[in-house]
Amino acid sequence: MDYSFPSAAEIVDYQRRLRERLTELDTLSESSKEVRDAVSLDQSRVGRLSRMDAIQMQEMERANEARRSLERQRVERALQLIEAGDYGECVRCSEVIAPKRLKLDPSYITCVGCA
Repeated sequence: MDYSFPSAAEIVDYQRRLRERLTELDTLSESSKEVRDAVSLDQSRVGRLSRMDAIQMQEMERANEARRSLERQRVERALQLIEAGDYGECVRCSEVIAPKRLKLDPSYITCVGCA
């Protein structure tokens, strides 16, 4: 299918949304920092099951942080492409990315076929 590149107004909107998402990711990362920190080994202060729960929560939050990091990289790459004037073009095959795909998530930098 032939698609057209995003309009200037759409690019401004996508850029705004991408920057807002970076702010959200940073806020989430900062608010979960304490949960990701090392769990105390003081058995007298925390029961064994509570400690196991804390370790499980810590591991889940570390996995969430890893996902946020990957998303942050994707968002930053999309912003770089906007600045370079190459936004809306698949970074793998150079085809224009479907407008619906960009509207869904402006951080997508590949077309559906390459994803």
